[in-house]
Amino acid sequence: MKTLFALGVWCLLFVLCWPLAILALIAWPFVWLISLPFRLVGATLSAVFAFLSAVLMLPARLLGGGRQPAAAR
Repeated sequence: MKTLFALGVWCLLFVLCWPLAILALIAWPFVWLISLPFRLVGATLSAVFAFLSAVLMLPARLLGGGRQPAAAR
């Protein structure tokens, strides 16, 4: 659905101002290449925070925090 929307917006831009639409079509791969390092840093930071959360919550999980015994249900 996102791709269809982007195609529709590009077609509208092509009808309204075709030089800008062609420039956007040519520039998009370069924008994608420039944004790659930022996406990698974001994925790395997300993984680091997930790991830290898991490490900090490990003692509570080992001690059974947040769970009720089966007999109490």
